[in-house]
Amino acid sequence: MSDIREELKYASTHEWARVEDDGTITIGISDHAQDALGDIVYVEHPEAGQEVVAGQEVAVVESVKAASDIYAPISGSVVSVNEDLEDAPELVNQDPYGGGWFFRIEPRDLSELDDLLDGQAYEEISTDD
Repeated sequence: MSDIREELKYASTHEWARVEDDGTITIGISDHAQDALGDIVYVEHPEAGQEVVAGQEVAVVESVKAASDIYAPISGSVVSVNEDLEDAPELVNQDPYGGGWFFRIEPRDLSELDDLLDGQAYEEISTDD
């Protein structure tokens, strides 16, 4: 059973989004996604300052099994990336909701979060995979 956090919002493409105290949105992939991918060996980040649009491909994660596109769950400007993943991509497997986050966005419109799934809805679609 995958670890699904109720305080997060999820995209149907398996990214999660968390609103931080400073108003930025931290993005990563779900426990279900990292488990399906297997051992993560590389993460390609978007560039800091890059403008992203919800649903747009913004990063790539590679595992021993496959490469997978990562999509922005919300529109905005990338304000930081998790540089720890350059030397330790396995953090995504070990701690997908903590040290394995991918990047942070300064959101253009927080109401876009309403288009994402809550934990219960995400659990329903992730068990269908």
